[in-house]
Amino acid sequence: MKKINRFLIVMVFLSLQINVQAQQIKKVFDFGQEQHLPEATYVGTALPFNSDMRYGFDFGTAYRVAMQEQGFTAGIPVYFSVALPEGNYKVTVTLSGKNTEMTVKAESKRLFIPQEQITTKDEVTQSFIVSAFNPIIETGKKVKLKDRELVKLDWDHKLTLEFLGTSTVQSVTIESADARTLFLVGDSTVTDQDLEPWASWGQFITAYLNEEIAVANQASSGASLASFRGSRIDKVLSQLKADDFVIIEFGHNDEKIKGEGGGAYGLYTEIMTDFIQRIKEKGGIPILITPTQRRAFDGKELAPTHGEFPDAMRKVAKKEAVTLIDLTKMTTKMYESWGPQLSRKAFVQYAANMFPGQSDELEDNTHFSNFGANEVALAVVSGLRASDSELKNYIAEDTPKYNPKRPNSPETYTIPFSSLFEALKPDGN
Repeated sequence: MKKINRFLIVMVFLSLQINVQAQQIKKVFDFGQEQHLPEATYVGTALPFNSDMRYGFDFGTAYRVAMQEQGFTAGIPVYFSVALPEGNYKVTVTLSGKNTEMTVKAESKRLFIPQEQITTKDEVTQSFIVSAFNPIIETGKKVKLKDRELVKLDWDHKLTLEFLGTSTVQSVTIESADARTLFLVGDSTVTDQDLEPWASWGQFITAYLNEEIAVANQASSGASLASFRGSRIDKVLSQLKADDFVIIEFGHNDEKIKGEGGGAYGLYTEIMTDFIQRIKEKGGIPILITPTQRRAFDGKELAPTHGEFPDAMRKVAKKEAVTLIDLTKMTTKMYESWGPQLSRKAFVQYAANMFPGQSDELEDNTHFSNFGANEVALAVVSGLRASDSELKNYIAEDTPKYNPKRPNSPETYTIPFSSLFEALKPDGN
């Protein structure tokens, strides 16, 4: 009997080893008219993505690709997708081309390489970590996605890279990464906005973190703490590992919940406390962020529009002994520093016919432009730097310091627009 038991133990151990090894993925794609990396998948023709091949240029952009002797170029944005299982991946991109520039985004417009300037004839290599996830929680259970999320790049079964610039893309390596994860839980001011000109701080903070951490942005436009309860938080908890971080920012849509038990000190406090406790039970590290302000000026000062919700979150943070970043206070300082007119540049406010299919002007005082989203991301990073959270150790070394009382001017920041546009504003207020 003892011999049989030992045999079974050995077989189980070997089976586990095989399963672990099977999960380790490394894919190398070598682009160009000639193959230069013998062990790589050679991509000499700009073929569209298809489920049989499991890689290719996606979303109708293959025609934009021009194959060079070593690598490809494109005058306008192109998408390259690879079908992959859920997980964290290290992506390494090799670029070339003296006096060229390249921006690289992943999934739903998460920014990783902003306007990389190549000033040498030598190859330039950049790496970053991408979290790829899909709606499956467990067998028979999925995240309840909204109709607009069903086509969102974040929730499909692929890892998608978007290249915007004039540099030559020589190769792309995608390999499994054993990295800590930062989960983002929140509303439209946090979620990856997949269509221009809408943006959020959650998809810009990726540019200010190093390659030792992945960001799984599972926030949702229009979400409140109450609507996030259920399949949404279940998905986060199903992926959460010990020592992973979870940032929670809600408030914009929680204000709409009326009736007995609602309000800042009712359902809002109750569910937030529950989330924190469930995250801690799995060994995760929760961080609370008070909601971003709306652009609602009363003269030269900003009118508070979140009522008791920011203060309720501050009290929960103190009671539960978790890190708090007071983004409500920081964004108030930022908007008032810009003033009523200049602050418009931080939001989606554009004249008619600026983008395809946009016949009316866009006048939004809640959702950010790319400039505004980047500024709020810098504010979040500055809050992390000033905190005692271990997450601050994952801030990239070249990230600039930021003072919300002296925010940047709009003309100091430019980032290429992605290819996909929509005039319809995100859910939420």
